Amino acid sequence: MTETTSQSYLTQAAYDRLKTELEELSGPGRVEIAKRIEAAREEGDLRENGGYHAAKEEQGKMEARIRQLTQLLENAIIGETPKDDGVVESGMVVTVEMFGDEEQFLLGSREITDSSMQVFSEKSPIGDAVNGHKVGDTVSYEAPNGSQVEVKIVSATPYTG
Repeated sequence: MTETTSQSYLTQAAYDRLKTELEELSGPGRVEIAKRIEAAREEGDLRENGGYHAAKEEQGKMEARIRQLTQLLENAIIGETPKDDGVVESGMVVTVEMFGDEEQFLLGSREITDSSMQVFSEKSPIGDAVNGHKVGDTVSYEAPNGSQVEVKIVSATPYTG
């Protein structure tokens, strides 16, 4: 079985924030959760120890987040401004027309927080549909309800965030 990894666009600020989170989780976070598990274990019977089970569940979630962050950061395209050539790619602000309205979004990692616009991953249905296409192209994707959504690419410009 081959595992495929894909690159995602991250702003420098998002990369720095996620790197700090990873360092916190994999260092002090792991130490803290281990102490909580040990303290709960010392309370006795593990079968009926809610604190122990809660700490173990939290540890599992934390380890999953560490794996997610590690993969994301290892495969990130960080703050590189794509060419302004009208071709949709990671790191572009894309304006599309669908259902008679214009929508604007950043194509990149969902970990980017930008209150001025939505961020769609390259793996999302709309992100996958527009990625690699040019301004003026009309593409379609399957919505969660199973219907086909037609989207016309109106503009694609590098994100300067």
